[in-house]
Amino acid sequence: MEGNAVIEAGWNLDNSYACLPELFFSCLNPTPVRSPKLIILNDSLATSLGLNIQALESEDGIAVFAGNRIPEGALPLAQAYAGHQFGHFTMLGDGRALLISEQVTPSGERFDVQLKGAGRTPYSRRGDGRAALGPMLREYIISEAMQALGIATTRSLAVVTTGEPVIRETELPGAILTRVAASHLRVGTFQYVAKWGTVEELQALADYTLKRHFPDIEADGNRYLLLLQEVIKRQAGLIAKWQLVGFIHGVMNTDNMTISGETIDYGPCAFMDAYDPATVFSSIDTYGRYAYGNQPSIAAWNLARFAESLLPLLHVNQEEAVKLAQDAVSDFTEMYHCNWLAGMRAKLGMFNEEPGDESLIEGLLHMMQKHRADYTNTFRALTFDKLEDAALFDTTEFAQWHERWQERLGRQQGSKANAHQLMRKANPALIPRNHRVEDALEAAVNQGDYSAMERLLNVLSKPYAHSPEQADYAALPASAVYPYRTFCGT
Repeated sequence: MEGNAVIEAGWNLDNSYACLPELFFSCLNPTPVRSPKLIILNDSLATSLGLNIQALESEDGIAVFAGNRIPEGALPLAQAYAGHQFGHFTMLGDGRALLISEQVTPSGERFDVQLKGAGRTPYSRRGDGRAALGPMLREYIISEAMQALGIATTRSLAVVTTGEPVIRETELPGAILTRVAASHLRVGTFQYVAKWGTVEELQALADYTLKRHFPDIEADGNRYLLLLQEVIKRQAGLIAKWQLVGFIHGVMNTDNMTISGETIDYGPCAFMDAYDPATVFSSIDTYGRYAYGNQPSIAAWNLARFAESLLPLLHVNQEEAVKLAQDAVSDFTEMYHCNWLAGMRAKLGMFNEEPGDESLIEGLLHMMQKHRADYTNTFRALTFDKLEDAALFDTTEFAQWHERWQERLGRQQGSKANAHQLMRKANPALIPRNHRVEDALEAAVNQGDYSAMERLLNVLSKPYAHSPEQADYAALPASAVYPYRTFCGT
């Protein structure tokens, strides 16, 4: 790209990942596309990255998002990694994504800039390296909703169409998503190096991770044990936040668990309507391995795999290394539980802690499951004391529970107004309802109409506003004959 255009765009690129051993990646350029068109640009994210919106919307800017031009200073590469997919270990890697470079923002923060759907790589296996428009827009919508909900996530900077079809079950319009992340380091990255690399290469990866994500960890002491503990801590907080809003990731393979603690990969994800821990949306999760209620235990399982990959660095004695790893991973369940319980207390307006709180919370969840009450709307109704729209609220069982809850709130020092404010901040007015997301995607992909998506993104951008215009988007879908199903984004 010409120098002036790059300067105007605000790219300030570095390639620290490329300084790792060659085992970790393959350098190659994106495959050019025929006639790229910008569909959506994330203005606020672009500004925070130090990028010029007008330049990004220009022909040269769009060419970067399409992979047709490489910004000055970039060194595109596909990252290698492995992973347990539904419990089975396999070699993986960026099969249709390229890390273009790392943008260093005006405040000194560093973010990966990745093109998803940029063409074949050495890790594509039998794939074409491309992506369809629908799944890329879906990732844009859900990742931005997660950001607004206050949940750590990769972000979406832009989506462009390629002017070329991709062939799946049918012919679909092709697209490329520009994804921004604190990094794309995964549990699977460490598994890959532990399996096929040397101890020195594993140490190089761990040192890089510490420098990039955990710079405050001191050089003395067991730095690699502290790395493990910090990743566990971040994941305990992340998974608790998923559970608190009813988010179901759908494909919690180890290659989809980040070291940074960000949510990544929005293929078959969805949000739960009726509360049920067994809820599964993904069409390929036949046995419910990644069901809503299983997410905390799967996270612990994934973290155990991360700990295994670090064993050579934890201690020179194998038995001692295993003990250190087991002790660290065993802390996850309690960490997660404390995060979840604190979040549930907030959802019910509780400022302090009492021994009976968990029983009170579980009692509500049991009733919600029994009466198939909507997860989000039940807590919203409790927040505003509007208890007339669900069968659950008409039961004697709920009346008794409600009395206990009110007594519990009455024993704390905070006023009812304070409790109400706490609940407003903890209970979103709306989530990306599955039917709303599908309607927006159908209009965009099949009709070229992006207005429904734009309206949806607008109301999702302030989920705790509880504004009148959000009411329609909080409504449940009409009863469906078939259960909602999601599919891996391809």
